[in-house]
Amino acid sequence: MGKIFYLMGKSSSGKDTIYKKLIEDETLSLEKIVLYTTRPIRAGEQDGMEYHFVTEEVMQQMEKEGKIIELRTYDTCLGRWHYFTADDSKVNLETKSYIMIGTIESFLETREYYGKNAVVPLMISLDDGIRLQRALDREKVQSEPKYSEMCRRFLADETDFSTEKKNVAGIEREFVNEDLQKCLAEIRQYVEEQL
Repeated sequence: MGKIFYLMGKSSSGKDTIYKKLIEDETLSLEKIVLYTTRPIRAGEQDGMEYHFVTEEVMQQMEKEGKIIELRTYDTCLGRWHYFTADDSKVNLETKSYIMIGTIESFLETREYYGKNAVVPLMISLDDGIRLQRALDREKVQSEPKYSEMCRRFLADETDFSTEKKNVAGIEREFVNEDLQKCLAEIRQYVEEQL
């Protein structure tokens, strides 16, 4: 039976980089589950890679068809954005294991949908000062930097990834991403132990 490894962490903790490295690791053979969003695509992103970028109308149609597993809505400085996981018939836990990125809330709903034994949390952590600098560096290279939204996300992380929420989700282990190679080695070992 396969597993879904659920990657979580505050903004700019390195989740996307770790996600890509784990996908590239042929020894793990993890397939990706790509989330959906209605937010605008950022410079350097590709549809179907980081997210499936869809309109609100597409999201509403998927909701009517009962395909949405979990849905989060954020009132951002740039408008209302939705992020969601959909049952798009691409997951087969009988033969494969997967990796995906999300929040504690989306992890809980995904675990409820697929079963407690099928979904394994991978929480990434990093010093807040380092995260803030990374977020600023990333935003500076955007064609239209959105610093207010960057700050909103950074502050929202304090609530979204609180100790209480981690405890409710049963997240007991965190992987510190101060040294990417060391962090990846620890995650790889953990994933192999779970398979």
